[in-house]
Amino acid sequence: MAQTAEPPRSALIVAHGSPSDPETQEAALRALAARVAARMDGWRIEGATLAAKGRLEAAIEELSAPLIYPFFMARGWFTGQVLAKKARALGLRMLDPFGVEPDLVTCALRELRALLALHGWRPDETALVVAAHGSAVSRTSADSAYGFARALHAGLGLTTTRTGFIEQPPFLKDVAQGLGQAICLPYFAQESGHMEDDVPAALAAAGFNGPMLPPFIAWVDTPALIADSIARQGAAVASPTP
Repeated sequence: MAQTAEPPRSALIVAHGSPSDPETQEAALRALAARVAARMDGWRIEGATLAAKGRLEAAIEELSAPLIYPFFMARGWFTGQVLAKKARALGLRMLDPFGVEPDLVTCALRELRALLALHGWRPDETALVVAAHGSAVSRTSADSAYGFARALHAGLGLTTTRTGFIEQPPFLKDVAQGLGQAICLPYFAQESGHMEDDVPAALAAAGFNGPMLPPFIAWVDTPALIADSIARQGAAVASPTP
């Protein structure tokens, strides 16, 4: 008689972190992991960044064969190469990254509608700028940001939606110019140096003075999105055995 394997009951949320300030990002990710764990009875959920030396390996050893959940925005270089290689070497299962969550667009539309209502703005009189990282080595990062921006534009009926990058053209400081009434949505997972320095500097250089949403780690819906995804993907890992 076929038996069903028990699904994994631990997961490690992994983010890039900040090499210049590893402890701040490490603490923020652990706090996110605690909020996710509060929604997952019977699971152990921890967080670790690649930038904090030794933390990833220590967390994996503590959890004993956890699922790896990439808190990244795309199936790009770090998820497809760096993190995937580490997972394979340790015999661990890596899940799909945060940026491809099917409900992420719905959450973003809700956040944008709330911000529009707060300012008393109509969508058809408002522009949107999606500020993203980009990559010099992978097109996947930019493609994910463009796809996200298209979905938001279609869902809200905005006057225009532009996507600008920090690491590749078209650069954020160029696309954010001359928009008038506009909102910026940063396509960033963590409150990194890019969010603290590069994005505000690019917007200032463009003369952009509209409101900006926080990175995804600060969104109210993010812990529930991750918890639901880990439970769903974790259940799929368990399969019937003869």
